[in-house]
This record gives sequence, C-alpha cells and structure tokens, in this order.
Amino acid sequence: MREDLSVRMLIGLAAGIVLGITAHLLAGGSSALEAFIANVTAPIGQIFLRLLFMLVLPLVVSSLALGVAGIGDVRSLGRIGIKTLVYTVAVSTIAVLVGVGLVNALRPGAGMTPELRARLTAQAASAPAAAPAQQAEGIDFLVQLVPANVVKALADQDVLAVMVFALFLGVGLTLTRTEAARSFERALEGLYDVVMRLLAIVIRMAPLGVACLLFTTTARLGYEILWQLGAYVGVVLLALGIQQFVVYSISVSWLGGMSPVRFFRGIRAAMLTAFSTASSNATLPTSLLVAERELGLPSHVSRFVLTIGSTANQNGTALFEGVTVLFLAQFYGVELSLAQQVTVAFICILGGIGTAGVPAGSIPVVAMILGTVGVPPDGIGMILGVDRLLDMCRTTLNVTGDLAAAVVVSRGEPTTPAPEMGELT
Repeated sequence: MREDLSVRMLIGLAAGIVLGITAHLLAGGSSALEAFIANVTAPIGQIFLRLLFMLVLPLVVSSLALGVAGIGDVRSLGRIGIKTLVYTVAVSTIAVLVGVGLVNALRPGAGMTPELRARLTAQAASAPAAAPAQQAEGIDFLVQLVPANVVKALADQDVLAVMVFALFLGVGLTLTRTEAARSFERALEGLYDVVMRLLAIVIRMAPLGVACLLFTTTARLGYEILWQLGAYVGVVLLALGIQQFVVYSISVSWLGGMSPVRFFRGIRAAMLTAFSTASSNATLPTSLLVAERELGLPSHVSRFVLTIGSTANQNGTALFEGVTVLFLAQFYGVELSLAQQVTVAFICILGGIGTAGVPAGSIPVVAMILGTVGVPPDGIGMILGVDRLLDMCRTTLNVTGDLAAAVVVSRGEPTTPAPEMGELT
C-alpha cells in the first residue's frame, strides 16, 4: 500500500507539472485558465492543506507530550536517561544548524525573477496568521513562550506556546506516578493513534492534492519553479550527507570510542531497512538486532535508547523541516529575520522529538511552521511530490542517529543491566 501511494504521489507530481506547464504555454494569463484555477484546482489544494492544518495541534500535543514522557524517565534510568536526553538535544541542534546554514549559504529558493515572485506571492493563498508570541523578540519572546491560557493558545494557533505546554505535560506525566496519570497517558496515546489514523487517510488524498497544488503553481509560473525544486532536493541530500557521514562519524569516534568504519559496517542492515520502509518504527527490530549482535552494545542500554530514539531522536526529520521552511520562504520571497530563523530552528528541534516515526510524519509539522512564520503553505505540494525519496533518506539518517546515540550512551556502561532495569529486558 505504501509503495502504491508513493507511485501515485509521483504520478500526481508529474501530472500537475506537465498539465500546469501545458496550460501555461497554451493559455497563460487567460481568464478561462484563472477561472479554472480559482474554482477547481486551488480549492481542492486548499482543502488538502486545511486538513493537514486541522490535525497539527492535536498531533503536536499528544506526540510531543508522550515523547518527552518517555525520554524524561530519568529517575529510574539514572545516567542513561540523562545522557540520552543531552545527546539527543545536542545532535538535533547540530542537524538543524547544518540544514539552516546550507539553505542560507546556497539559497536554493532564490533566482526567480522579481515579476514572477511578486505574481506568485500575490496569488498564493494566505497562510495562517502568526501568533503574537512568535513576533516578539528578546526577553518578551521568552516570556510569551509560556502560555497564560492554553485554550487561547490552541485557538490562536500559537504553536510555540502549545509546544511548551506539551513539554510541561510530558514532564508532569513522568513525575506523577498515579493510576489516574497513567490513564491520562493512555488517553493521549489513544488521541495520538486516532490522529495518526486520520493523517493516514488525508495522506491518501495527497496525489490529488499534490496534482492540484502543482497545477495551480505551474499554470501561473511555467517551468521556472523546476530549477528551484531540483536545487532544494540537492541541498536536503547534501545536508543529510554531512550529518550522516561527518557529524555521526565524529560523535561515534570521539564520544563513543568506536571506529566509524566498524559502526557503518555493522549497521548496514538497519540502514537498508530504514531506506526501504521510510519508517523509524518499522526499522526498530532490525536496529535492536544489529546494536546487540554487530555493535556489541549492552542490551539494556540499546533497547532503551533505540526504543525512545525511534520517536524522539529524529535528527533527519528536524533537519528536513528546517531546510524546507527556509527554502519555501526564499521561494515566496519572504525574508525571515534572525529571530524568526531561530524560532524555526527551535520548533524543528522540538519537532524532532515529537514527530511520528512513520512515513510522511513530518509533513503536518512543516505545514504548521510555514503558518507560524507567514509563508504561504501552497508550496508544500512541491515538497510532497518529491518527499518519498527525501523521506527514505532522512529516515536512514534518523535510524543511524539512534544507533550512534546508543553507541555514545553505552560507553562506560556495564555490559549487564542493573537490577532495577531488569523489567526492560
């Protein structure tokens, strides 16, 4: 089913581009073409985007709270949990900085003529209004991260405030060891499952949504956007490659005391599984196997780190989200200030903790961030069209990052679990 959907999404991508360019060449600027776009393709594309936006906040609250609750179990796991948390945040930050730095240096979304960019921006649907807290700077920005009213933050789509609330909710779940708290945690798991099921239904509409969004864009602009799309794919792959073979090699060698050659040779099976399934969760059994048999890691450490990492150590996802948002900002001519880019990076780091480890799990987060910084969300259709390849590549990075974390955390740990950890085996 997943492969069939990928094929249909590629067909939607090709159909939208070919039909849009053809319409642009034959009837570009005509009233008939504009009427067709305004009454057919644009509404369908916007409905698809609105369905994604509709699922964003419940997904963020449930997945981020559950992810933090899992990572935050440091009282019973002691230094293993602390090392995992510190390493996860540090490497996710590096991943986002690599991606954001490359986008700013190479500017894959730039190069469009001012006339076309002005027309594109004028015709693009309005993005959701950014929340007031995300427009503040300095001390005010830090103060407004904390929501005074959670319901109001949800209604205003104040994404950072909602994320902070979800973080505190996860911490609270960790510290509150009562049956009622466990029941509430199970309710959050139920919400997460329902939202993911709805997301899967919406993603099935992606071929039609992608085709309509790309038809709308290419019918108005022609083939010029294809250069930017190719440049975007190249920058994402370059950033993923740097994180995979430079950052992880350094962390495994310097912090983990293991040869990078041995590391990459030992995890080949997990990397291939991740690339073919595009799912960190589906790769978890293979990752556990290679961690113990090929890398020789203590089982109690690898099981904890890899299980948590399949959801909460999504370095590739965080990197991808940052690159995508800045690329689309460049594409639409939206100049993001340093404070806004810091905001994007911060959300991406948190998104790396709260994003679902399933195919296309990062797309709702990207849609959310676009609205946060005032970038029209229409361009997400281009991203969805090429997302299958990028999803496979970033999932490979995610899984490699989980195994690298297991190597680093395992260094200095006993080869057998402490008595209180026996229940994890």
